[in-house]
Amino acid sequence: MMQERIFKIDRELLKRYANASGDLNPIHQDEAFAKSVGLPDVIAHGMLTMGLVGQYVSDWAGGSSNVKEYSARFTKPVVVPANTVVELVVNGVATEENGLYRLELTATVDGVKVLGMAKALVKK
Repeated sequence: MMQERIFKIDRELLKRYANASGDLNPIHQDEAFAKSVGLPDVIAHGMLTMGLVGQYVSDWAGGSSNVKEYSARFTKPVVVPANTVVELVVNGVATEENGLYRLELTATVDGVKVLGMAKALVKK
């Protein structure tokens, strides 16, 4: 079992990510708009969630150059209510195969999986 890591997500992080990525979709910033399109509240960018899990993989592998493959499916949005810090909990299982490690990853918020089929192949 790989060491668990917790990433903190709040509205300020969503704003910084939106500005850096250019993804200014109002579902990530505007509560009223998010609710008007059927979401429970503002949600984190899917690529932010995937990027944080990618950071976990890269750190475990000793750098991004050691990451050979990484993929995941979005299964649930990460809801980020105002004045709240949401914890993205990431862990995994590493299996060594011919000098490479196959990682089966888990990413959850409040015990609910937010990424499915999350996996990576790394050289360490």
